[in-house]
Formats: sequence, structure tokens, C-alpha cells
Amino acid sequence: MTDAPTGAPGMGVSAEAYRLARRHSARVRFFKVALPAAALVIGAIFAVVSFVRTYLPSDLHVESASIEDGKIVMQSPAIAGRNKDGISYSMKAERALQDIKQPDVITLENITAQMPVNESTVAEVIAKTGIYDRGGNLLDMVAPFTINLNTGLKAAFQSAHLDINGGTLTSDQPVSIHSRAASIVAQSLRMTDKGHVIVFEGKVVVDVDPAAIRNKEQ
Repeated sequence: MTDAPTGAPGMGVSAEAYRLARRHSARVRFFKVALPAAALVIGAIFAVVSFVRTYLPSDLHVESASIEDGKIVMQSPAIAGRNKDGISYSMKAERALQDIKQPDVITLENITAQMPVNESTVAEVIAKTGIYDRGGNLLDMVAPFTINLNTGLKAAFQSAHLDINGGTLTSDQPVSIHSRAASIVAQSLRMTDKGHVIVFEGKVVVDVDPAAIRNKEQ
């Protein structure tokens, strides 16, 4: 009969089994700290997408509009207000472009948005370019963008593709997520099941504050 790997080496447990058990325990503790942070980032992205889908382009306040190269070009589009919970939201961009032949395709340039993720969490999104297809419910972030939460969490993406209906997000370029408790840096990311499954791939580097692990276990 093999003893459960709960003691130290030399008490009926091999050194290898003990090492594997400790490593597994460390992974579990890491996931308890780091993955909630990643899930908040995903939630922030979906909050912005939901906002864009609801309000663009009909409720935009714009300084001026013109037609250039077959596109309606709106200068300094902006929206602000409060959601049903009374939490403020806002979004502004340098330009919004709507294709006349494909009116469901909207491109936003130099975007700054502040969106509530939940009752206590607000996300600031800063992005160079986002292309939203309302017909397919798809969002392509084709240039670097960052997400900063009021909890202290920060995330940086080089690009990302979101399928809203399918509940997936993919990025095949480096991603970094940093919070006070943990950080994750990876070469790519895949999210499925509306954020319930998150896979970091490539050269994944993780760092967790030991104090955060201790606090999580209390």
C-alpha cells in the first residue's frame, strides 16, 4: 500500500512523489491567484464589445462627419452615461469609420474607454484600432491595446480576435497580465466557453507573490 504524498521525504513517501505533489500544489495555488485576474481581463473586453454593439453608431456624439473613400468618417465620436447600476461609462475615439457598402463594419481609431465590468470593477481600455462587425458579432483588435482595472490589474495585448457569439478570444501574439498578486506573460492566448477556459501558450512565464498565496489559503 502506498502512502499518500502528504509528509516529507523519508516518511513512506519517495522524494519524487513528494516533489510532484508539491509542484501540483503550487500550480493549484497559482491558479487560484492568477486566473481570476485573467478572467477579469476577458470580462473587461466583453464589456467594451457589448457597449460598442449597443451604441454604435446611432447614439454617438460627433464633431463632424464626411464621406471619404466610400466610408462615413466621424470625427471625435464620444459616448458617456451611466448603466442600470448607476456606474459611469464613457468612450471616445479620434475617428469612427463606417463602410457604406458594409454598414455593419465599424472601425474605431485611437480609442479610450472606461467600462464597468461588475459592480466594483471598472476597466480603462486604450487601443489604437478596433474593427467591429455587428453582423457577425466579431471584434478584431489589429493593433496593440491595454486594459487597466481599478483593482490594479494591467494587461497588454498586441492584437486579439473575439467571436462574441462563440464566446472565444484568441491572440497569437505576446500577452502580459500583471496584478498586485501575480503576473503572466505568454506568447499567445486562447479563451473559450466565454472565459471559463483560458489557455496560455508559448514561452509562459508566471510570477506569484507568496503573500498572495498565503492570503488566498486563509
